[in-house]
This record gives sequence, structure tokens and C-alpha cells, in this order.
Amino acid sequence: MFQRFLLAIDETPAGELGVSFASALARQTGASVYVFHANEFLVGGRGVTVETHEEAARVVDGAVDQLRAAGVEASGECALANCFTLAPRIADAATLAGADAIVMGSHRHRRFVRLFGRGIRERVTRMTPLPVLTAPSPLKLGRRRRGPEAEVRRLARHSTLGA
Repeated sequence: MFQRFLLAIDETPAGELGVSFASALARQTGASVYVFHANEFLVGGRGVTVETHEEAARVVDGAVDQLRAAGVEASGECALANCFTLAPRIADAATLAGADAIVMGSHRHRRFVRLFGRGIRERVTRMTPLPVLTAPSPLKLGRRRRGPEAEVRRLARHSTLGA
């Protein structure tokens, strides 16, 4: 079905999740992965980027190494972009790399960002005819939720009370 994925990553946990997701997809389909990372210019930074060139290259190299260690054919690049050109750069990179689909991580934005902001994923989806696959992000549990340890303690407490 898919022969080549473009994996768009950043330096956040969502980017790391995207690498794991793309690795699993590529192993299942036998596809190769092209890793793309955009080093963004700071708004009003007069040419200053979020990361140095070396830091941006390390993000790509780390993802490529992780994919290759999983047995996936991988290569990649980092490029410069700003907040307005990031989505078009991802879409163009997918076309130039000959990708069949684009894989991205998910940040699970809440409240106002979701209501008023347009995420990169939505902008990329509007700019390309390729399918955009989103790696599911881990659920964030609230403070009131209890893990399995709390359930074990509750059961132990009831068993000692009944004895």
C-alpha cells in the first residue's frame, strides 16, 4: 500500500512518538521513511532560529538512527522555515521525497489553542493531496484518576477488614 512515508518531526515528545509510530507502520508495510525536521525562525528574531544547525541535525540523525535500528530504511533532512512556511515546507518535502503519506505526531492541544489556533497538521492536510497520518498521543490522566496501585490498596484494605 505505502512505499515511502515522510515523517515530519520536532524536538518534542510528540516527535518521538511519531518516530515510533512511523517505525511500526514502515515495518508492517515494508516502506521506507524520509525524516523531515524544520528548524523554525524565532518570530521577531531577525534570522535567529529555535535550534542551532547542529541541534537540528541531531534531531534528524537521532530519528534516522532509531528507524534504522528497527530495521527500517531511512534518510532525512532538516530545513529552515518560519511559522508561515512550515506547513508548505512539509508538503513540498513530501512531494520531493516521493512520499505516499505524511506521518506526524500529535500534541493534543486543549481549550483555546484548539478553538482559535490552526495546528500544523490541519494546515498540512489542506496543502497536500497525500494522506496525513497522526500518531496517537498518550492520554493525559487527571489527578483524580487512580492507577492500578490504588486499586490494589483498596482491595487489600477490604480483605483485611473482612478477616
